[in-house]
Amino acid sequence: MTANPSSGGRHPVLFVGAGPGDPELITVKGQRALVEADLVVYTGSLVPDALLRWTRPTARTVSSAALHLDEVIELLASAHGEGSRVVRLHTGDPSLYGAIGEQMAELRRRAIPYAVVPGVTAAFAAAAALGIEFTLPEISQTLILTRMAGRTPVPEAERLEALAAHRASMAIYLSVDQADAMAETLGRAYGPDAPCAVVVRASQPEEKIIRTRLSELAACVRAEGVTRQAVVVVGRVLDTDGGETRSKLYDKDFTHGYRR
Repeated sequence: MTANPSSGGRHPVLFVGAGPGDPELITVKGQRALVEADLVVYTGSLVPDALLRWTRPTARTVSSAALHLDEVIELLASAHGEGSRVVRLHTGDPSLYGAIGEQMAELRRRAIPYAVVPGVTAAFAAAAALGIEFTLPEISQTLILTRMAGRTPVPEAERLEALAAHRASMAIYLSVDQADAMAETLGRAYGPDAPCAVVVRASQPEEKIIRTRLSELAACVRAEGVTRQAVVVVGRVLDTDGGETRSKLYDKDFTHGYRR
């Protein structure tokens, strides 16, 4: 959505993906939005302060960590009503576990225009840190992004056990505090000796990588004191150097529209 006559020509509220934490992994469009913003309401519990370096000294920055939905919307709506450029800064990509749906619904109810700037999600920063490809030919062509049920439930059909049955590459968010149950569930599908990895604060200075097997996952997590801001990766792509199979894309004997 963009500015329209009913908004009086005011700038739309921008939901911006901050990326996984490295301030240089925000998109160019996201960086520009921060540079131009008059108000930035950011997810203070997850977005590193380093991302705010892209804002102007005169910009107002507010952490939403202690705010409830109505307070967040009031901040966005009030600033928008004053003609300010408003950015709602979310960690990673806003479409994943960002709770932006309810915020956008409230803005629509108030006839406030908005737009979304995507960002790099933690799973992709984790893959970069691990040096892996999630979709290796003949190994895995599917990547599942999910979380375990906690205080926020998941649909019955999306229980970890059901998803693990596919044995696809998987990145599990917001669940490292349930490592025991996770390892037991995944172990039944992938096998207890299946490789897995925990990437903590991917792309940030405090980044930590734990490579292990499912049978040792819970013990390793406890030993390292990891309780949050971690992505757990599991799948056969962790157990290969990537050269066992070749794609058709670069096969010299495979023709396509650009190569005969």
